[in-house]
Amino acid sequence: MISILTPEEAFLECPKLLRGHRIAKNMTQAELAQRSGVSVSVLRKFEQTGKISFESFIKLTFVLGLTDKVIQALQLKTEFSNMDELLKAEESKKYIAKSATRSRKKGKPRG
Repeated sequence: MISILTPEEAFLECPKLLRGHRIAKNMTQAELAQRSGVSVSVLRKFEQTGKISFESFIKLTFVLGLTDKVIQALQLKTEFSNMDELLKAEESKKYIAKSATRSRKKGKPRG
């Protein structure tokens, strides 16, 4: 899927949208900052410039009830045109899971 937003446009759109959610919930910057554990100055800077750490962004989305939507938006969504594609994807998931398990076991000290 091709995005119609440039990274710069998306960077500026996110703070506008979060600000809109804050206002819709009748919260001041001070209230959202206090409830999220993000300082008022960080929240103010985010709403004005879009700059914020990912940790602070997630804290804000949590208080605004948006974290599930953010996670959902980032999840890989695959459409399959037939059953063979679905089965191949399932086999690939199993292979990735096995590889991850083996990697973790190699890192553990034997004892």
